[in-house]
Amino acid sequence: MSAFDDVYAGNAKFAKKFGNSGLTGRAARGLAVVTCMDSRIDPLGLLGLKAGDAKILRNAGARVTDDVLRTLVLAVYLLGVERVLVMPHTDCGMTKVTDSDVHGLTQERGVDTRSLEFHTVPDQNEALRHDLLRIRTSPFLPEGMPVAGAIYDVRTGRLAPSLH
Repeated sequence: MSAFDDVYAGNAKFAKKFGNSGLTGRAARGLAVVTCMDSRIDPLGLLGLKAGDAKILRNAGARVTDDVLRTLVLAVYLLGVERVLVMPHTDCGMTKVTDSDVHGLTQERGVDTRSLEFHTVPDQNEALRHDLLRIRTSPFLPEGMPVAGAIYDVRTGRLAPSLH
């Protein structure tokens, strides 16, 4: 038995009904969404989108890291993205720890993670403001490209648009 048998079985079921073979890989609605890896978030569903409509970039805390910027450049210049929504969420685990906490937890298990920056979120509104500014001022992305932020409430399913 493999630790992934359930995943492969789920894929076999999915493939029987698969109907998206005609999608091109471009963002049909011109949208990229930067959101958290939290499994309570269904980015397409909560935004009323379907497969092929948007590029979804996920990481812990919905942070705009160097890799997210790299991916946004590719999405804009190669894949039809014209606007970006940064969408962190309520009850995020990244707001409950610091980088030092994570380093301590891994150290307890004999793993030294001090070379990694985890981009934990002590103040979610400040982190969102910072990340939106990072996209808006990137010399690699089109000037004036629409960029917005909104916090997704995992308890109600609603978005609260940011004023930043």
